[in-house]
Amino acid sequence: MITPAQITALLESEADDPILIVTSGTAVVVPAAALGTERYRGAMEVVSRQDLVSRLGTGTPSRDGLEEIAARLDTTVAQLGA
Repeated sequence: MITPAQITALLESEADDPILIVTSGTAVVVPAAALGTERYRGAMEVVSRQDLVSRLGTGTPSRDGLEEIAARLDTTVAQLGA
């Protein structure tokens, strides 16, 4: 569900305060302001770019780093039942 491409999309997003969410079984990057809209009601917030960069210590992880992050987030989302 969570892929390295989605992590890259989050890190490279031009949206204001982008967040990776899962809605209807699909992971997407949206601006934080969109979370309050009807379209994203009930979506699971996975991670914001700010939190991700803070955890990583960089905004440009390696390919292996992207794969590791995606796998960890995917496992967490699966365990939470999204």
